[in-house]
Amino acid sequence: MAHDLLLRNVRPMGAASVDVLVKGGRIDAVAPALEAPAGVAVEDGGGALLLPGLVEAHTHLDKSLWGMGWRPNSAGPRLLDKIDNERQLKKPLDIDPARQSARQVAQSARMGTTHIRTHVDVDTDHGLWGVEGVMATRERYRDLVDIQIVAFPQSGLLRRPGTLELLDAAMAAGCEVVGGLDPCAIDRDPKGHLDAIFALSQKHGRPLDIHLHEPGEMGAFSMDLIFERTRALGMAGKVVVSHAFCLGSADRDLVDPMIEELIALDIAIMTTGPASRPAPPVRRLVEAGVRVCSGSDGIRDTWGPYGNADMLERAMFLGLRNNFRKDEEVEIGFAVCTTGGAAVMELTDYGLKVGDWADLLVVDGETVTEAVVTRPVRRLVVKRGKVTARDGRCLVEVP
Repeated sequence: MAHDLLLRNVRPMGAASVDVLVKGGRIDAVAPALEAPAGVAVEDGGGALLLPGLVEAHTHLDKSLWGMGWRPNSAGPRLLDKIDNERQLKKPLDIDPARQSARQVAQSARMGTTHIRTHVDVDTDHGLWGVEGVMATRERYRDLVDIQIVAFPQSGLLRRPGTLELLDAAMAAGCEVVGGLDPCAIDRDPKGHLDAIFALSQKHGRPLDIHLHEPGEMGAFSMDLIFERTRALGMAGKVVVSHAFCLGSADRDLVDPMIEELIALDIAIMTTGPASRPAPPVRRLVEAGVRVCSGSDGIRDTWGPYGNADMLERAMFLGLRNNFRKDEEVEIGFAVCTTGGAAVMELTDYGLKVGDWADLLVVDGETVTEAVVTRPVRRLVVKRGKVTARDGRCLVEVP
């Protein structure tokens, strides 16, 4: 639902103070000393920063333990250990996707996020349980945050017969994106895996977002197969590779050709700025023209105890991982968590211009960089003209 609002005395991206008038959920005017229309709510920003709503472009809403009390982590060291451990614990721990996704959405909203892309597990143990739960959250809290759902074969696709049919059903039910996962390391059939998910994407006319944890030459091989299919099927601009640890290789002869293909095919990259794995070089990719987004990934789940859904903190992590120190460098990390995410999710009318949707964040600070490094309490979060969070508290109740 769209709303009207007048924000007084705010500084867009740290510029001079202005007023921002919102009509019908969109920015209608940006200028000093705007007159308040009769009956329109007025909020005084007190000279604070006005930023576009943060974009959480990669998370897993269906399996957070947020609000469930502390659970000691029991995951094994390998990726498959974590996958199997999680699948086996969902029912015993009662990780209800509808309840838990609502809790994470409220946490994200109070931190200033207005758009989320979530990968939701589809497997032969739980069927579409996760998808149905997150779809219920998407509908119930659509005035709080916009949610895109990726149908994601977390436990593998070909190694668990029946999963492909469940992915097909998830797409038919209304998921926006087809997901994939480590075609070599998990399914051990890169051609079969990629043929299957690209075919599903073609069938439903939907984009792809592929988890690729595979490092080094293995990851580069999978990337090459992704490039081949993207080109052959005319899917330029419709593919995201998430994590892409292979791009963090120190071997420029391995990485440079991949970056050239990313540019040629407009394939986007998602990176969390991980501390424990090789990471794609954010500045190099952005300056080359690659769309780059970021996300929290798992938040307090069976994989690990970390995460708070704060995309300003995520921008800081990107800065730390990429050795960003100057203000203009830190701002690259912020852009990845806002306009970068918007570009990857293909959001329309996103930003701070007249005509854009009024998905906004008001925080204290002199500059964008200061907001990233200090991560102040979110004074106001606005979704299409409606204040949804104030002084760090979400104004919408969740289970």
